Amino acid sequence: MDMISLAESIASCTLCDLSQSRTRAVPGEGPTEAEIFLVGEAPGRDEDATGRPFVGRAGKLLDRALDDAGIKRSQAFITSVVKCRPPKNRRPNKREMQTCLPYLRQQIQLVNPKVICLMGNVASSALLGKQGITALRGQVFEGRYLVTYHPAAVLRNPNRWEEFVSDLKIAKDFRPGKPDKLG
Repeated sequence: MDMISLAESIASCTLCDLSQSRTRAVPGEGPTEAEIFLVGEAPGRDEDATGRPFVGRAGKLLDRALDDAGIKRSQAFITSVVKCRPPKNRRPNKREMQTCLPYLRQQIQLVNPKVICLMGNVASSALLGKQGITALRGQVFEGRYLVTYHPAAVLRNPNRWEEFVSDLKIAKDFRPGKPDKLG
């Protein structure tokens, strides 16, 4: 399956209840040859309206952080664990995450990035089975999974800005085979 077919499958998915309340599914976007792959939690209101990832307030913050880290948004593949907006922006439940996980795994396989930034607890839990961002952030697991804050967490706590940008710089300069503790 190619990325276009996968995006179409995501857009027409009805495997969980989130499909009933969404305006649009948000498959993700970016080049299929991207070296940096960013994974968030789930679409919010603005993403649900546009069908594009990280276009609301958290997305604007992400854009600034990427810029500060020297990464062009257009060079990264950006998506979320869950592809449809949970009602009232609640955290996706385990069933919703498990239902969407095969889509995310297929995206990772198709892009085959050198580094996958797991932004927040939902992303690190879904792909690594680990939570506790404060302790995990800045570390690389399984050779290419870099854990960092979710941009919404940085919006809530601006003191995390420097660490967030620092983590994105790790992603930019990432070379496979580096030790697991980088920052």
